[in-house]
Amino acid sequence: MTPSRFHNRRTFMTVTAGTLAAACFGRVGPAAAADTDRSNETSQGRNHSTVPIQFLLVHGAWHGAGHWAQLSAALTRRGHDVRAVDLPGHGMSARFPASYFEAGQKTLAHDVSPIGKVTLDVAAESVVAELEALRRGQGGGRRHTVLVAHSMGGAVATRAVQRAPELVDHVVYVSAFVPTLLGTAGAYLALPEASGASGAGLYLGDPAETGAVRINPRSTDPAYLEELRATYYTGVPTAAFLAYAHALTPEQPLGFLTGEAGATADRWGAVPRTFVRCLRDRALPLPLQDRLIDDADRLTPGNRFRQATLDSGHAPFASLPGELADVLVRTSG
Repeated sequence: MTPSRFHNRRTFMTVTAGTLAAACFGRVGPAAAADTDRSNETSQGRNHSTVPIQFLLVHGAWHGAGHWAQLSAALTRRGHDVRAVDLPGHGMSARFPASYFEAGQKTLAHDVSPIGKVTLDVAAESVVAELEALRRGQGGGRRHTVLVAHSMGGAVATRAVQRAPELVDHVVYVSAFVPTLLGTAGAYLALPEASGASGAGLYLGDPAETGAVRINPRSTDPAYLEELRATYYTGVPTAAFLAYAHALTPEQPLGFLTGEAGATADRWGAVPRTFVRCLRDRALPLPLQDRLIDDADRLTPGNRFRQATLDSGHAPFASLPGELADVLVRTSG
């Protein structure tokens, strides 16, 4: 998909419905199932790595480092080191549309985004800088460094690994975009495999006009909040959902979708990788997850994805943090 496709608001909203990053919170569903070849091996918290791993966590759209709190705690309890980042314009570096905090938010659909010029390259450079800082902090005792990315953060991680593969020992995509053969996350959103996503009514304004894919976590419309919960926080009780939804920011720079990840077999493709599939994902449908995996494996047939499967919605780092922690340790150690 070329950037010009996004100038048609109806087309954009159709292909992006429910497919951008978010987190779901609270425990949902039965115990998670994890596999390396889509088998039915069950994760029960065993086989933890005895060698401490350094994890760097990259959030998805509208989120920040704080949304990884439950997974960070689970990994720390297992004896590993964890750092979560705020991507530029997100988390504590967030900037807001002019009317976002005004009564009635009358111009929210049309306000130009204050972070609309943040590109995929800018975001990737911030991740590379964090990886470099981790390497410096390790001194002479080099640690096994694992980059973990969720949803739209996968496009950022792909670009970062392409730029600096020597800083990463393993990269894990948690129901995340892996732009390889088609180049951009937006191109994958245009595929038929994305058509089953929910959330078409969540997005405000024309991204070509505002510079961002915009949601409204401060909405007082019960129907809107329920759609947000059902799409991104599948199965999470309303009370838990509201606590985390109010920590979201409204802006996702359009450049994250239109920027070329530039993945090549000799750089990005040389790093071992895992994809965590989410069976009940209503934001990044399972057929799209599998297409992302298959395209990446076609690019590097000699270094294919390890795979794990969780019985969760879009963001198991919040809904099944213990099970996801076990998967991360087992598959990337």
